[in-house]
Amino acid sequence: MSFSISAIPDIRFGEDALSGLPAAVKSFDGVGAVLLVIDAFLAQSGLAAKISAELAEVGVKTQVFSDFAGEPKLAHLHAAIAAGQGADMVIGIGGGSALDIGKIVACCIASGEDPMHYALAANPLPKNPLKKIMIPTTAGTGSETSATNIFAGPEGKKLWIWGPETKADLVILDPALTKTLPANLTAWCGLDAFIHAFEAATNRNTHRGAQFYAHQALRLITSALETAVKHPDDIAARGDVLLGSCFAGIAIDNCGTAIAHNISHALAGLGPVHHGLATALGFEATLGWLVEADTPELNAAAKACGVRSAAELPAFVSGWMDRCGITRSLPVAFKPFNDTDLAREMRAPENQPMRRSTIRDVTDADIDRFAASIMALPKGI
Repeated sequence: MSFSISAIPDIRFGEDALSGLPAAVKSFDGVGAVLLVIDAFLAQSGLAAKISAELAEVGVKTQVFSDFAGEPKLAHLHAAIAAGQGADMVIGIGGGSALDIGKIVACCIASGEDPMHYALAANPLPKNPLKKIMIPTTAGTGSETSATNIFAGPEGKKLWIWGPETKADLVILDPALTKTLPANLTAWCGLDAFIHAFEAATNRNTHRGAQFYAHQALRLITSALETAVKHPDDIAARGDVLLGSCFAGIAIDNCGTAIAHNISHALAGLGPVHHGLATALGFEATLGWLVEADTPELNAAAKACGVRSAAELPAFVSGWMDRCGITRSLPVAFKPFNDTDLAREMRAPENQPMRRSTIRDVTDADIDRFAASIMALPKGI
């Protein structure tokens, strides 16, 4: 087997690692102004003001952008680009939305192009984007180490911008920043990270290089997520989930995902739903079918999760989801939709890479069956 591993950003991990941000910013030549893309609730907590004051002490001006909610939309990107004019660097702090917005606008500010110019790899990304520091606070998406960035286009459909030019120059992992994440979001984000690692370790694109990170991510997350959900101040558990999420991001950056993400992206094409919850529901609905492939990769992933074989994974995952308090239901916004609607989205061109990478062939009959299973769930969260 031959493979290559894509570039991994400089990563700094530890409780209170955020305190090193001003020095980190100054370590990059020529940075006099930054755009800080930060989740709104973090900005309102005073964190944006604190960071701005600390950067001002080292001679760096800060423009804050926090006017977004949910998954990134084209309008959010346009507003962030406008806010960031004159910046030399972009700092993203928050969940995957804040990080993806930051990474995309770092390219668009540098080039002067609209995000749609780069959507679905329509055109090459600029070779000299603004410098980027990414600081995740949700331990789920792995966006801080990924070259993939997701946003909703003008018609509301999920689009992606991919390229090494979008990657962070520096990643800061501070588990203390994840302690205030509510239990349900801790569980949803943690399952998302787990599934990133699992799919990257078992799909058609997998290789030993990515499995090195994916298997360690599986070990970290399966051992720590339940504790992080039930004991949110346990900094060791929070740190293990955060580091596992980062390692899972490295894995999917190299090998991508599979059928669970086909389903979650399809669900997002119908209505608003947290990506981690949608992915967890898709994973549980398809895992029994998936492990019938009984490949060496599936069994290796199972052992990394602490179970003896792939055949034991469905029961293990369902029990784990129960203990983490994950309710199997969809938002009320899905009441107007049925399994035919979801199956149509699962077959959409933008969702085919995830279908094709799945270790088993995903037939149209499989899609119809999975869609029926998902849309039979209660709708009302």
